[in-house]
Amino acid sequence: MTEPTAQTEPAEPTGPADLSQPLATFEAALAAVDTSAAIGVVDDLLVAGVEPVVVLTDVVAAAQRNVGARWQRGDWTVAAEHAATAVAAAATEAVARHARLTPVTRGKALVACAEREWHALPAMIIDCALRADGWDTTLLGASTPPLRLGQYLQDLGPDAVAVSCSMLGALPTTRRFIEASTTAGIPIIVGGAAFGPDDRRARALGATAWAADAPSAVEAARALPAVVPAAAPLPDEAVAEQAALELSHRELMVRLLADWQLDPELEIAEDAVQQLLHAVWAGLLTGDPRAVPQTAGWVAEILRYRGESPEKVTALGELLRTCLRDYPLAQSFIEDSWPTGDRVLRIGAD
Repeated sequence: MTEPTAQTEPAEPTGPADLSQPLATFEAALAAVDTSAAIGVVDDLLVAGVEPVVVLTDVVAAAQRNVGARWQRGDWTVAAEHAATAVAAAATEAVARHARLTPVTRGKALVACAEREWHALPAMIIDCALRADGWDTTLLGASTPPLRLGQYLQDLGPDAVAVSCSMLGALPTTRRFIEASTTAGIPIIVGGAAFGPDDRRARALGATAWAADAPSAVEAARALPAVVPAAAPLPDEAVAEQAALELSHRELMVRLLADWQLDPELEIAEDAVQQLLHAVWAGLLTGDPRAVPQTAGWVAEILRYRGESPEKVTALGELLRTCLRDYPLAQSFIEDSWPTGDRVLRIGAD
């Protein structure tokens, strides 16, 4: 399929469509690493009048969630996951070419990933959805340093900022984005898996709005105020302890990996320990203890799919209690929220 042009008018938007077959075809293209086929699916939908945000949400993003689930179950390697994601990114760029035919009717928006956030696809999807809604968008890409964001705020003077953060370890730099944007009076929308299922962490970090997905990002952007006050300071003790944990991160990783009795052939051990330490960071900065049991449940599920008992998570919790004894707030999160016994087994079986 050729991309839509200004001379090729797409059909008028239609009502809700059954996208189960296009989704299946798109997923098959991802599995086969067939970029042309994936682009063909989204082009056909756009020419048929399906709204870009629907294509992004119900096909591209839905398929990408299944890609992650396949890795989590151990069905796909990391290499296969990355290859499929590259195909999904190419399809998103095809939707973006279509979206750029939409006249600019709103303000300027910067879209970026927080520093340390290398999952660029969610930000690409949000950028495309906002552009299709009439925003003049600038996509800064993966792992944007806060200093670079600050320079763009000065140079471009955007009306809004949107930040994607999937990894809990990128929440500290997301907070710096929020500080930079709101200090300049510019409203900021945040979203991504690191923020959990609701706006609690977003509000705690001082964001103007939180979006669960591309459609809600579009709605949130439409409702943004013209000017916002600077984000309030975070609690000093929590900020200091998170910073200390960050400085000691490599040392803590080495200690935990050395003591955790896990099959050395499993390549997920380092990622599991790192994500759990990052969950503690998230709890400290946002006051939301749910990140710890949610991440523990994720680790338990990965272990179960790879033939390891989820009870290994209980052992890891005990190791964390010992390693974090010099960090009272962090240790309290582990004491209060770490799943044990039947709770671990139940989480690992969900």
